[in-house]
Amino acid sequence: MSAPGARVAASNQGSGVRRRAWAELLEGRVERQKLSPEGEQKVRESAVRLLRSHLNLSDLILEVEGPPCDQLCLRQLIDCDGPDAHTDLSNSLIGSALRDQATWLGIPAAVLSSQVVASGLMRICEADTRPPPKVLLTPEQRKKLSSLLEIAQNLLAQNMFSRLYFCQELWKAQNSLLLEAVWRLHVQNVVSIPELLESHTDTQAVVVWLCKNLGLLCEQIEAPCQHTEVARAVLADLVQIFVLRGFQKSEGMRGDRAPAQMAQIAMAVLERMLASTLEAMAAGLQEGSPGYKAGSCWFGVFSGPMYQGILSAETLKRWFCHTLTQILTHKPVLKVSDAVQMQREWSFARTPTLLSGLYRRLFVIQSPEELVGHLQDILETQEVNWRHVLSCVSTLVICLPDAQQLVNAWVTRLLARAFESWDLDSMVLAFLVVRQAALEGPAVFPSYATWFQATFGSTRGVHSCSKKALVFLFKFLSDLVPFEVPRYLQVHILHPPLVPGKYRALLTDYVALAKTRLADLKVSIENMGLYEDLSSAGDITQPQSQASQDVEKALTVFEHTGKVPVAILEASIFRKSYYLSHFLPALLTPRVLPRAPDSREALIESLRRADKIPPALYSTYRQACSTAGQKQPEDAAQGGEVEPSGAEEPLDLLTAALQELRASMTDPTQHDVLSAQVAMVSERLHSVLGLSEDVGSGEEAPVQLSIQAPELQPREQRVVDLLLTSFCQNLMAASSVGPPDRQGPWATHFVRALCGRRFLPAVLTRLCQLLRHQGPSLSASHVLGLAVLAVHLGESKSVLPKVHVGPPAPARGLPIPEFIDSLLPCAAQQASTLCLKFSTAAISYSLCKFSQSHELLHSCLSPGLIKKFQFIMFRWFPEARDPPSQEDPASPPWRPLCLPSVDWRRAALCLWKQRALQELLKQEGLQLTYRDWLQLEIEIQPEVDSLSDTERQDFQQWAIHQHFLPMPSAAGGCDGDLEAACTTLVNVLMDFCQSSRSYHHSENSDLVLGGCKGNRDIFSRLQEMAADLEQCPAPLGHAASRGHFLFGVFHRRLQALAHGWDVASRLQRQRELLTCKRTLLGLPPSMLVSSPCAEQPATPSCADFFHLVNSELRNFSHDGALTHDITVHFFRGLLNTCARSRDPSLAADLALTACQTQCPLLLTSALLWWSSLEPELHCRWRRWSQSPLPAELQKLQEAHLFAESVSSPLTPSPAPGPSWLCAAALHFVIQRARKESIWQELGKLDGQGEELFVSLFFFSLMDLLSSYLIPQAVSSLKALDICAEILGCLQRRRISWLLVFQLTEADVPLGRTLLSLAPDHQIRLLPVAFYSLLPYFDKDALLTEDAFLHVALNMYLKLVGLFVAGETGAIWTLARGGELPTQGDPVSLITNARLFLLQLIPRCPERSFLHVAELLAVSEDCDPEVSAALLSRRQAVLDPSLS
Repeated sequence: MSAPGARVAASNQGSGVRRRAWAELLEGRVERQKLSPEGEQKVRESAVRLLRSHLNLSDLILEVEGPPCDQLCLRQLIDCDGPDAHTDLSNSLIGSALRDQATWLGIPAAVLSSQVVASGLMRICEADTRPPPKVLLTPEQRKKLSSLLEIAQNLLAQNMFSRLYFCQELWKAQNSLLLEAVWRLHVQNVVSIPELLESHTDTQAVVVWLCKNLGLLCEQIEAPCQHTEVARAVLADLVQIFVLRGFQKSEGMRGDRAPAQMAQIAMAVLERMLASTLEAMAAGLQEGSPGYKAGSCWFGVFSGPMYQGILSAETLKRWFCHTLTQILTHKPVLKVSDAVQMQREWSFARTPTLLSGLYRRLFVIQSPEELVGHLQDILETQEVNWRHVLSCVSTLVICLPDAQQLVNAWVTRLLARAFESWDLDSMVLAFLVVRQAALEGPAVFPSYATWFQATFGSTRGVHSCSKKALVFLFKFLSDLVPFEVPRYLQVHILHPPLVPGKYRALLTDYVALAKTRLADLKVSIENMGLYEDLSSAGDITQPQSQASQDVEKALTVFEHTGKVPVAILEASIFRKSYYLSHFLPALLTPRVLPRAPDSREALIESLRRADKIPPALYSTYRQACSTAGQKQPEDAAQGGEVEPSGAEEPLDLLTAALQELRASMTDPTQHDVLSAQVAMVSERLHSVLGLSEDVGSGEEAPVQLSIQAPELQPREQRVVDLLLTSFCQNLMAASSVGPPDRQGPWATHFVRALCGRRFLPAVLTRLCQLLRHQGPSLSASHVLGLAVLAVHLGESKSVLPKVHVGPPAPARGLPIPEFIDSLLPCAAQQASTLCLKFSTAAISYSLCKFSQSHELLHSCLSPGLIKKFQFIMFRWFPEARDPPSQEDPASPPWRPLCLPSVDWRRAALCLWKQRALQELLKQEGLQLTYRDWLQLEIEIQPEVDSLSDTERQDFQQWAIHQHFLPMPSAAGGCDGDLEAACTTLVNVLMDFCQSSRSYHHSENSDLVLGGCKGNRDIFSRLQEMAADLEQCPAPLGHAASRGHFLFGVFHRRLQALAHGWDVASRLQRQRELLTCKRTLLGLPPSMLVSSPCAEQPATPSCADFFHLVNSELRNFSHDGALTHDITVHFFRGLLNTCARSRDPSLAADLALTACQTQCPLLLTSALLWWSSLEPELHCRWRRWSQSPLPAELQKLQEAHLFAESVSSPLTPSPAPGPSWLCAAALHFVIQRARKESIWQELGKLDGQGEELFVSLFFFSLMDLLSSYLIPQAVSSLKALDICAEILGCLQRRRISWLLVFQLTEADVPLGRTLLSLAPDHQIRLLPVAFYSLLPYFDKDALLTEDAFLHVALNMYLKLVGLFVAGETGAIWTLARGGELPTQGDPVSLITNARLFLLQLIPRCPERSFLHVAELLAVSEDCDPEVSAALLSRRQAVLDPSLS
């Protein structure tokens, strides 16, 4: 066979020279050399080998076919671009030529064809001039290979192609063979990849070649390249083949060696690729490196949807399970002790992203229960890589729903097995799993401290069944001690297992061992922080750093409670080392003291007063502060403090993590990694704030913040704003792809990341700032994002603490949804606008997100927010006041809310018409009731209301009379009962006036009710409704006995209050009564007096008002009279009611006569205010009658004139009417005159009855007690002098005055009347008045009084009782200033009374002891000495022989 050069030379020879054919050459050679048959055969074999090694089909065909014009060159066929350039030739000429040549050579045509195609293929692969390594073809190579493969297909069709021989030829040059060429042979059905791989004799070499090329292929896929799609197709097909051959079960293949060899190759390739990637990760792959990209690409093949319809679910499951097993058992070099020490480094956030992503893909194919079972099987049967196992547990906890229940069940089974068979392996695994899960935070699993305490801290624990179980537990814990991190040892010491007393030694031995280990680690239990988190497995905080955190926490608690935190007080006693060495130095850090003491200074002062700060340390602190104040100008000149730049790096990392999360929102293929990215955000957040894993070690403490002045540190606010902004942006991005119900759980996981115990207060404080104080400035996207955030906070409310906010808010803790609701008032137009936007967004989102779960809807949304939405809709949209004519069955609108220029009013109306919303509002507790409407409407401030005065009045009229009045009571209405509507309105009004909300509208407390501007119009509606009720006829049957509804309301409210004489109870009751009185004053005065019946005598009924005065108002009256306003109001109502009767004069007389016995306080009140009351009474009476005033009113006039005459130079006439009435009038006149002495007035009373003097003495005693209780009213000395003068007058006239101090015992009309004229607390203080007059007693005259010893002893015992009960403390307010030098304190008064009794008892006559028997028992307990004196004197009187 000649070379191409020879051909050219031959063609250039003369035309006369004839070229000899190949057959002639052979014949000539035969003629020249005769060989034996054996030699001939040997030569033939050698020739064949030579030809097979150097065969060139183009040259062969050139020589066979003849002239150059008819030459057929295979290379030209391959290189030809035309679609049908060689179609005819390939079917006939190429096959014929190869067949002829094979005949000449004596070899099979298939062998020759296979060698020709293989050599062509290798020339194509080697034609690329790019530097190695290479796995893909160039476009030119693909074109040539396509032509070659078409020829090969034609040869196959003619049965002229040997696949086996072809494969063997390819493997001879495997280093030049490109992976894409192999793939194209497979897809063009020339030679399948399994057939090609099985043809190689060295399986290991095939595996190495494949893994090398697959690695290069993965690198090229991740690199920017125009052939990426081809590369991805190559990789996908290869992986499918490997998985099918390696993991698909086929009954027919079990006996065949070739499929078994292919299965071996497939498994080896898959395992080697995974192992190489795991080793690269362990060596520390850098993100962005070629190896990292290759690993990312290879892990990407573990995608179930990628093989859907190609691989069965069982095949995929076997592949994924095998892969997970390989990961967990890859290079198991770490021991259990290493895992105990290092597992905190293997949390989800610290797990390589490639590995955690692979875990998530492998989890998809199995159910959670199957996954846990598979893990259990691996751990029981094989040696494992603990780092991979525990990082797998972290990923499982983060990414699987209901992971907490799953892990808890798993751990419970492990513990049960451990204590049943004393299996240490199960015990170790249980503890490792729990600790690993606890590392991931409270959103997914409780803290280790909580779990340990719940598992071993009660008698129900698995350890408490026997002594052997206890020994097993403590042996296990003791074995762990050398490897434990300090935090877990602290948990075991501070929350130890519950151990019966007889086995206490086991616990003490372990605690001693753990403390020794802590001492070796230089960690002190005594130096633990006051608020240190035991749940984190992080490094122990240095005492100095922890002390600073404790100081900040203590200041927060102190600001909200006003008391020194209990933790500080306990530490000052039980943990003195830490308290003195770390906490106090941190608290007493020198600084420039503020002019007004702040919370830190107040706390320091409180501790100093409690002797909790050593004087020397406090003195040093004050001196250092003074020095700091002197250096302040210099420090100021040097510039402000610069925040350390080190804080910027974690913040940048957090920002980057948030950006990655946002980028994944719009990519549906990335939804499976959202949970992992949120976990990374949580980890970066803790890094920014310097927090450890944030898990509570017990019951979550409530969040405390101030709703009026929420404050955040600048750094905290910066971080919170970053997170809230990211949440809003993520929501908008996710909503651009799909509605809420198709967005997955990213929002839930994001919110849980914000709900850490230490960071949640900052989030809620910022929400308070934004919604409560900056609401009008929020954009639409901000409102939308914050509303969705609130929804998901409500979704997690069961695991979140309650919020305690400062005034004006309830004292109780608020769940998160109620707290959000409290940030959205409706009092002003701007606030209502924000509330409408927020509620529209929150309700729309919830209806879309949780449409299938009403329970979630109820937990996510506060009923208050839903009711506010209804309230604003009724107020602002008249069309919403009518029942919806046609409800829209479509899903609630969400997409329009995500537009930049959202029309909130239109969106709210669209939501209102939704059937889903209307069905929601029908549920119990969500419909706006009459009371709810009143509570919201009463807060409206008219001056900033969106409705005009007329519109507001029309709306209120519609709401009351057209909507709520006819509404059934079951739905929150009034059933058409106007009285019930009034009752509810009064209750709401009074509640509002009692609440702190009513005092933020105005400082003027003299408005209609307690200074509440918002209630003016509502009170007008009450007046209108009350007037309507007055015009209505009384109900049949029980009108008289039922009484007026208003007094029923007052009675029920007052009955609900606590009864007591302490200051808090009295102030609360006084406040309630003040509201009752103002309510009465705002309504028509005739409501105080019911109309007289038609029968005669026509007596107006005032029983309800009389009861209110006697039972309540009397106890807050002064000087034996009510205030002017309520007194005038009553008499107006009385005259108005009497004017409607048949005989007004008679009706008035009957009512006032009843008043003398049933409510005398009203008459004494009229006398006090008679100067201003009389003209109005005359004027009103003359309007209805020309007759003089009714007789009983004239008696009041005469009593007033009598009192005036006594104080004038004129001689007074005899006292008219009841003596006590005249005495009251005289007392008021004396008070107004402010005289130092009343001897002159008393002298004019000669000839008057004894009751007048006794009553006057009673009023003067009440005045004296009032001066003690209210020193500003009148001088105590002056009141005491007047009492002494009246007492002297009584003693001179031999009038018994002891009745005044026996009012509760004497059953006489005067006693009952006087009792009803004074407050109960003043009656209780009569013993103080009695012994205040001790120096003025005529002792000789008193000895003649049989009852005096009884009265004196009774007053003494009651005085001591008052002192013991602490009710005498407020009486000597002025006495401490020296105004009463002889009786300046209760002890002196009691001492003088005791001495007086001890001196009096021996002098008392026999008859005085007839009435003291019942007091002896009391006196023995109260004062044994007085009791002994009484007994001695009594026995001496009864048996004179003893004296």
